[in-house]
Amino acid sequence: MPATDGLLVVDKPAGITSHDVVARVRRLTGQRRVGHAGTLDPMATGVLIVGVGKATRLLGYLSGCDKEYAAIIRLGMTTSTDDADGEPVRRAGVERLSETAVREALTRFVGEFDQRPPAFSAVKVAGRRAYARARAGEDVVLPARRVRVDRIELRGSQRTDGFLDLDVTIACSAGTYIRSLARDLGELLGVGGHLAALRRTRVGAFTIDEARTLDAPAGPPSMVSLADAARRVFVVREVAGPAADALRHGRRIPAAALGDPAVELTSGGPQPVAVLDPEGALVALVTERDGLVVPVAVFEPPG
Repeated sequence: MPATDGLLVVDKPAGITSHDVVARVRRLTGQRRVGHAGTLDPMATGVLIVGVGKATRLLGYLSGCDKEYAAIIRLGMTTSTDDADGEPVRRAGVERLSETAVREALTRFVGEFDQRPPAFSAVKVAGRRAYARARAGEDVVLPARRVRVDRIELRGSQRTDGFLDLDVTIACSAGTYIRSLARDLGELLGVGGHLAALRRTRVGAFTIDEARTLDAPAGPPSMVSLADAARRVFVVREVAGPAADALRHGRRIPAAALGDPAVELTSGGPQPVAVLDPEGALVALVTERDGLVVPVAVFEPPG
């Protein structure tokens, strides 16, 4: 894989960390500037967006994209980490738990609500990761955060070894912990629960269908160019000549220089607008402030 700038849509295997994937990409590309957009736990598989070179500037925005997961939630046992990697904490019978009760309970987790992240998570507490404090024996209780679940689909269920395993698809906002959802569903039903398996199938516009493992027989995944990535994530505008040069150097230009008023620039919102030149190269990510186009990230011309 030649050293370049762009995104890789990786299908992360189970048993390794997201950081392990980043380290592997560094070796494959020879690039030191490599990062990922949204951690997947070691037990989880699926879509992990990896940015190489200048594309690392896009990762913060990709981390905020909506996600979709295929998950197995096991009812009847709680664990120390809220997933299958943890130690069993409590077990309860699920014999009397009906599918009707499960479906009704799942509807309680659709919409916006406050969710408490798992104690074993990457959330920082006074400068240290929560999982480091939990492993050191601290009683970690993290404050709840507002999350959004757009859809939960119960695809099937199976009773195994005294547990009830739910096969679910979940579409949700960034920052939603599926482990926490499994834990809270189990608490609501009175039997406890944890996440038995997880596969991320979508990050924003990037899906599992295009994801490839780094050691696939057909070779590693191909790069998504900066311009193509921008087209898939942001509203795109085109600018040429002196205006493009000014943006590339981080200077502001009048908002009118972008022409077409049908697409409004964001005003302090979470998503900027991507500006491309007539050759299709990504020039900058911009927002609008006081009638001016303000660059928030600039990209030098290719080569």
